[in-house]
Amino acid sequence: MKTIEHWIAGKSSPGSSGRTAPVFNPATGGQQAEVVLADAVDVSAAVAAAAEAFETWSQTSVSRRTSVLFAFRELVNAHASELAELITDEHGKVLSDALGEVQRGLEVVEFACGIPSLLKGDYSDQVSTGVDTYSFREPLGVVAGITPFNFPAMVPMWMFPVAIACGNTFILKPSERDPSASVLIAELWQRAGLPDGVFNVVHGDKVAVDAILDSPEVAAVSFVGSTPIAKYIHERASATGKRVQALGGAKNHAIVLPDADIDFAADHLAAAAFGSAGERCMAISAAVAVGSAADAVVAAVNDRARAVKVGSGREPGVEMGPVVTRAAQERIQGLIGTGAAQGADITVDGRGYTVPGHEDGFFVGPTVIDNVTTDMDVYREEIFGPVLSVVRCDDVDEAIAMINANPYGNGTAIFTSSGEAARRFQRGVHVGMIGINVPVPVPMAYYSFGGWKDSLFGDKHIHGPEGVSFYTRAKVITARWPRRELASDASFHFPTSK
Repeated sequence: MKTIEHWIAGKSSPGSSGRTAPVFNPATGGQQAEVVLADAVDVSAAVAAAAEAFETWSQTSVSRRTSVLFAFRELVNAHASELAELITDEHGKVLSDALGEVQRGLEVVEFACGIPSLLKGDYSDQVSTGVDTYSFREPLGVVAGITPFNFPAMVPMWMFPVAIACGNTFILKPSERDPSASVLIAELWQRAGLPDGVFNVVHGDKVAVDAILDSPEVAAVSFVGSTPIAKYIHERASATGKRVQALGGAKNHAIVLPDADIDFAADHLAAAAFGSAGERCMAISAAVAVGSAADAVVAAVNDRARAVKVGSGREPGVEMGPVVTRAAQERIQGLIGTGAAQGADITVDGRGYTVPGHEDGFFVGPTVIDNVTTDMDVYREEIFGPVLSVVRCDDVDEAIAMINANPYGNGTAIFTSSGEAARRFQRGVHVGMIGINVPVPVPMAYYSFGGWKDSLFGDKHIHGPEGVSFYTRAKVITARWPRRELASDASFHFPTSK
C-alpha cells in the first residue's frame, strides 16, 4: 500500500502521529493509498521550517523570486498530465477537467510572475519643505492554506504563488481525500530552485487544522470549504490575531429569461451543473426558469442530462466521473429522495447509477428536479453533486429577490438577449461573481475570486490584486535629510506641512 507523507523543510516526512487515513479511487471504490495525518508536533515542525526559511526568503530580491516562479511555471506545465492523472485517480473528475484545473492554477502562477510591478510602492516628493513620503509592502511571514478536495491543484495554486512571490513562506494543508497532487507540486517547487522550507505540505484532519490556527507564528490563513467550517476557521484564527480569508459554500443560481436562446442556455446549464459531478463551489445548482421559458428549459435540460456520458475519468469520451466518497454518494442520493418526498418532481433520476466494470464506484447520475420551492432541502442545502433544481418564477425582479434572500452569495448567472435585463440583474443581485450568458463566472487570475454573505468570511478575496494585498502589509516612510547649516525647525505643536 502506497503511503503519502508530509513535505517539510524540503524532504518527505512520515510525521510523528502514527495516524493514517485511506485514499480511495472513486471510480472503483477501492483503497489505493494511505496518507499520514499530522499532529501538533508535525505542524510545529513545518512552522519552524517555514519561519527559518522566511528570514532569508523575505530578503531575497524580487528578481530572484520571479526567476524561481518562472521555472516553477515551466515545470508545472511540463508535468500537467501527471498532475491531472493524480487528480483523476483520487478525486474522480475526468482527465480533461483535471487538466483544465491545472491550467487555471497556472494562470495564477503567471500572474505572480509579475510580482515586481505588483509590489511597486508610491512616492510623493516634497510633501513639506525638504520632506518626502513613500510607501512599500512587506511580506507577513509564515502563512497557511487549508484547501478542499474538489480542486486539489487549482485552489492551492490560487494561494501559494502569490504568497511566495510576495516573500512569505507557506504551509499547505490539503484535503486528505486527494493529497498526492500537493506532494508533486512540492517536488516541482524544489526543482525550480525554491529554498527548502519556503513551501511545506502537512496532511491531516481537524487536529492539523487546529494546530495551524493556534500557532502564534502563523500570520495568515487562507481557506476554501463549507460555510460552517469557514466560520469556524475565521473565528478561531481571528481570535489569535491572524489575517483570515475563509471562502465558504454556495448556492449558485442561473436565471433563464423567455428571450434567451433556450438551447444555448440548456447546454451551459448542463455543463455547469454536471461538470466535475457538480463538486464545484461555482457549479450551477439552481436554475430559475422565468415565465414562459420554464417548460422549454426543463425539457431541454432533461435531454442533455440523459445524454451525459458517465464513467471512469480515465476513459476517453467520458464527460462526468464519480463523486469523491461513498458518504458523498449516499448523502446526495438522500437529498434527491427528500426532494421527491417534499413535493418536487424528479424528471431525471441519477440514484442507483451504475457503470459497467465499475459497479463499486461512487457514481450518481445527472439529476434534474423540477418545481422546487425555496423551503425544500434540495434548494436550501448545498448538495455538491450532479443535481440541478429548477425553480419557477414570474419575472426577473422576482428572480433577483429570490437570489438576494438566499444566505449564499458566491456566483450567479443570467441567460438573456436583453441588455437592460442583464444590467438590472448585475446591479441588483447581492453576489460577488456574476455571469451574463456565462454560467460559471470564475474571473481570470488578474481579477480576484470571492463571494458575498455566507460565501466569504474576511474582507479580502483570493488571488489577483486582493491576494497581493492580503499577503503583504504596508509601510509608509516620511523622510528628511536636513542641511547642517540650516537651523532646526523642531516644534512642540502637532507637525503640519509647510
